[in-house]
Amino acid sequence: MPLTKEIVTQTLSTLQGERAYKIIETLFDAGYDAWWVGGAVRDMLLGRIPVDIDIGTNAIPQEITTLFTRSNAAPSVFGSVRILLGDRQLEVTTFREDDEASDGRHPESVVFGDREQDAKRRDFSVNAIYWHPITGEMYDPFHGEEDLKERLVRFIGDPAVRIKHDALRMLRAVRLRAKMEGQYHPETYRALQEQAQLVEILSGRRQLEETEKMLKCEHPARAFEDLWELGILQHFLPELHACKGIPQPADYHHEGDVWEHMMRCIASLRHDDHPDVRLAILFHDSGKAKTFSLEKRIRFDEHATVSAALAAGALRRLQCAKKRIEKIEWLIKHHMMMSTFLEIGEERKAHWYFHPWFLELLRVFELDIAGTEPSDYDFYNRILKDYHAFLDRHPRPAKALLTGDDVMDIMGIRPGAQVGEILLALHDAQVRGEITSKKEALSFIRGIKKT
Repeated sequence: MPLTKEIVTQTLSTLQGERAYKIIETLFDAGYDAWWVGGAVRDMLLGRIPVDIDIGTNAIPQEITTLFTRSNAAPSVFGSVRILLGDRQLEVTTFREDDEASDGRHPESVVFGDREQDAKRRDFSVNAIYWHPITGEMYDPFHGEEDLKERLVRFIGDPAVRIKHDALRMLRAVRLRAKMEGQYHPETYRALQEQAQLVEILSGRRQLEETEKMLKCEHPARAFEDLWELGILQHFLPELHACKGIPQPADYHHEGDVWEHMMRCIASLRHDDHPDVRLAILFHDSGKAKTFSLEKRIRFDEHATVSAALAAGALRRLQCAKKRIEKIEWLIKHHMMMSTFLEIGEERKAHWYFHPWFLELLRVFELDIAGTEPSDYDFYNRILKDYHAFLDRHPRPAKALLTGDDVMDIMGIRPGAQVGEILLALHDAQVRGEITSKKEALSFIRGIKKT
């Protein structure tokens, strides 16, 4: 599957392609060897315009920064330099060979090398294809183009050794297979199964980063099915692993067990869904494994609260930011509350409908429905209609001056109807033009407190 003239033209016509070409041209004119490499070349061979373009060169970081005055001043320890062209950064990395000494988390050091050595240290054959945008040459020492024809994920060299050198490659293999809608080479598959436990040695941050990339890829459910099947998931997200085989009430869930429901939910994610929504829907029913009971019918009492706590624990382990954990926990904890919104008064609705995370909560609710068979959106549509009708009666000001958290801190109160009442009063005063600054809003709130 050679590169087509059409995809080359389309790629070079993008800002990313134009700037990546310019970098190659500058390095080439200065006498250096430089190539586009990795995912960008792979995507182009698959007929896709790449989102990111990585560049490899025999120029060392100090030589790169001399050529590009707007590059970052401190190249990374892995020999990469970020070059700023316009408003876009592109990464240029010196050809290197990885030091074989490794703790499984990352290479201990970097040794600069040539293109041939650089290709040997790459993870998969389909990521070791080099293309020169000026000469049109292709360098493909491990037959990655042939593997692409078969949509084959294959480690370069001994798969077990490649995994032991950096255990993150297991998660990358799973994501690549989902991205390509591909299949594993038998030796790669066996190594992933045999080395599955090594995922535990990765930092939580690296595990989270790959998890989020999987949730954003074209087929996230395929990736998580593979994580379960290969035995990897139980070693870093046991909260999700436990959901396989947990039955659901047949009257409401024709799709199957809890795991099947969760997979249908993440399969319904859109490219524009917020990262916190993605994680919330992934964990939203994780508590069902702990709350399962059989009393006339299958029940999961308080599963939303339990799921929220499990998600928070998992995300802390994955070194997720505290603010994000609080938000994701809130989204999961309240995803079963939608039935109350049509029954409460204006003040209480203000607490929810003016909440900065409400639309994301609504999206979690929508995804929960999408993962259920049959999918009945009638109630969701009624809430959405009521939400817009409420905003018509109480149009949002250009910018809310205080949040519900601010109100609770100032008033010393807990979440509840009173918060909604105060937010609604503050909102209406802002719409009337009586309050125009945060200082005035604080005075308004303190005035309520005194009375």
